Amino acid sequence: MRWLLGIVMVLLIAGIGGAGAVLYAFHHFGRDLPDYEFLADYEPPVVTRVHAGDGRLLAEYARNKRVFVSIEAIPKRVVKAFLAAEDKNFYNHPGIDFVSLASAVVINIKNYGTGRRPIGASTITQQVAKNFLLTNEVSIDRKAKEAILSFRMERALNKDRILELYLNEIYLGFGSYGVAAAALNYFNKPLADLTVAEAAYLAALPKAPNNYHPIRRHDAAVGRRNWVIGQMVENGFITPAEAEGAKREALTVSVPSTGDETDAAYFAEEVRRDLIERYGDKGLYEGGLSVRTTLDPHLQQIAEKALREGLESYDRRHGWRGAIAQIDIVPGWGDALAKVARPAGLGDWRLGAVVKANARAATIGFPDGSLATLPYEEMKWARPWLEDQRFGATPNAVTAVLSVGDVVLVEAVTENGDGEAYEEATVALRQIPNVGGAIVAMDPHTGRVLAMSGGYSAEMSEFNRATQALRQPGSSFKPIVYMAGLDLGYTPATRILDAPFVLDQGPGQPKWKPSNYSNEFYGPTPMRVGIEKSRNLMTVRLAQTIGMDKVVQYAKRFGVVDEMQPHLSFSLGAAETTLMRVTTAYSMFVNGGKRITPSLFDRVVDRHGRTIYRHDARPCEGCNARAWDGGPPPRIPDTREQIADPASAYQMVSMLEGVVQRGTGRRIAELGKTLGGKTGTTNNNMDTWFVGFSPDLAVGVFVGFDQPRTLGEKDTGSNVAAPIFKLFMKDALDGVVTPDFRIPPGVRMVWIDHDTGGRSRSGAPGAILEAFKPGTEPTGESLVIGGGVGPMPSGDSGSASAPASAAPVATSGSGLY
Repeated sequence: MRWLLGIVMVLLIAGIGGAGAVLYAFHHFGRDLPDYEFLADYEPPVVTRVHAGDGRLLAEYARNKRVFVSIEAIPKRVVKAFLAAEDKNFYNHPGIDFVSLASAVVINIKNYGTGRRPIGASTITQQVAKNFLLTNEVSIDRKAKEAILSFRMERALNKDRILELYLNEIYLGFGSYGVAAAALNYFNKPLADLTVAEAAYLAALPKAPNNYHPIRRHDAAVGRRNWVIGQMVENGFITPAEAEGAKREALTVSVPSTGDETDAAYFAEEVRRDLIERYGDKGLYEGGLSVRTTLDPHLQQIAEKALREGLESYDRRHGWRGAIAQIDIVPGWGDALAKVARPAGLGDWRLGAVVKANARAATIGFPDGSLATLPYEEMKWARPWLEDQRFGATPNAVTAVLSVGDVVLVEAVTENGDGEAYEEATVALRQIPNVGGAIVAMDPHTGRVLAMSGGYSAEMSEFNRATQALRQPGSSFKPIVYMAGLDLGYTPATRILDAPFVLDQGPGQPKWKPSNYSNEFYGPTPMRVGIEKSRNLMTVRLAQTIGMDKVVQYAKRFGVVDEMQPHLSFSLGAAETTLMRVTTAYSMFVNGGKRITPSLFDRVVDRHGRTIYRHDARPCEGCNARAWDGGPPPRIPDTREQIADPASAYQMVSMLEGVVQRGTGRRIAELGKTLGGKTGTTNNNMDTWFVGFSPDLAVGVFVGFDQPRTLGEKDTGSNVAAPIFKLFMKDALDGVVTPDFRIPPGVRMVWIDHDTGGRSRSGAPGAILEAFKPGTEPTGESLVIGGGVGPMPSGDSGSASAPASAAPVATSGSGLY
């Protein structure tokens, strides 16, 4: 009996000691543990997705590519696969699975010394504790803290919440965080479409994704997947028949399709910058935003094609800058060619080496050993480039340009310029442009940016010349000056003196003597002709008459320049601005003088589906009705601010239509569409512009070197930027019937003579319909800005009258000659 009492006492003391040790361990390791209660409301970092206007994926932004899915939305087969593989007793243990732990200890003792890897018994709760609250340190200290946290978490959180955190947090390889991202990256499927075999494969990955790579370690991956399938049968999650079918299923990776994606690098980067400015880095990279942009993928594709072709065309006109590299054409030349660095912006072009050449053709070799023919006709453009964008004579032979061993860029071609077919494997000589440019397409009524490209290739430079390049707009600024004049009561028929103009700029300063591009003077000329022909002297005289303060006010009102100095030279476009701003201003001409703000996205939705930004913020009473009652649809008010007289805006649109029909943009008239616009060229031809519109689409084009220098002696907006605008509009408006520009109420259309501004009649030579506000129609006397008041020089009955407040500018006096 005494020995029995002794045993009881020993067990009692051991029990007390063990309990004390456990309590001490809880006290020692439980001190300063991380706070786990935040996990109840924890929202893991989730990928932000940016979509085009048609829903196609444009970009994703995330530090860890994760798509969060609630536990209710995760299919049961996926849940069961992970429970079978990781923690079959998850719903029954208190955070630590003592049965599995004991089994693991026994198995590891048996396997000791055999070289087999020890097995673990960490529960899903323990893995959540480690992943969220602790480090990956391998130590008794960390394991003890992990166990204590697991007990505590099981009391604070329900099982489903713990499992939800686990399935959305774990890393499963292929850049996938969480099961939803893994399903997309491995199988290009949503979770709901995964088969048993696919779910089992994902469940095989948490321990070591790289060890079960589906391509590099395919056999190991299949073996591990089949083991998980076996565990699912053993735990009653699937039937043996289902398991056999799953094991027979091939393990194949399906790369995510790009059919539902679109590419617009400059646009996407601009969206990224805008989102960071609004929501910060964390909001963008962890917030799980869903962004619906304004991008029209069809127009974007047209814009990028037009810009690239336009820049390439300009670049080829200005000569050949030489081969990319030189290699020796000896045995093994293909390996040497393969080592030549691939130029940024290559696109579909190929890097090749000249392996043979004669006067009429060159043979081009590629790293894979294939050959192609480069005929003289496809490289005769390659005149030698000279300083200031000049160029030498047309080469008379291929060998005048290319030598054996030259590494060059070529593009596959199928026919020559006359449409005659080439033999197979014929290429043309190409050169990546070193000139910059940009294009923007916008809905002029809303400000929605439909397409934008900020350069030849974002691979070459992410600098967006549509939004970041501050350049002088040149003559494309002139409509702002004329718009101010129209709002003050002048008309398109008001005559302005086109004659020498000299301004005394003060002591010690040279006199300012602007001139027309033609260096000629044309006398009193209607305002319409001044803008159609881009007359500098007329613009300066109008700006001097209405006052540069008024021009500054209109430049700010239309968003072109916020703070412009009131110097007369700025009336000719000397103040720097961006293509986006000028295109927005022209949009406000064609929309009737309504203020718009350019926008890259229509709506931003947070991770919970709440709209946190909407570009169209107009109120809509009745739009949220549960059902339509058969009555009229809700009326949405037009809340846009009216910043100019609609009649003045139409007069400006009509004059800019004249630029296309008769002026510096007349090459665009060949399209046969309703179009208006204006060229722009700065001093020494450093910047070239064309900004224009149809009734429902505004487009701006800029071309210039990033480090400003001349584009060439004869290169202007009309032959550099305007062709790109034309290329874009040709494809964008293909099959589209463009209506006439909308005439606002109250505008009177009167027949006048285009060249004099005097009254005329329908059918008379040079007669056009001109737009007038009531009371400003032509009379028998005409104001000549800068030249007094006098009769019309022709036999017509009169011309536009002057606004009551206007006074002619003196042709002599202090500072003005």
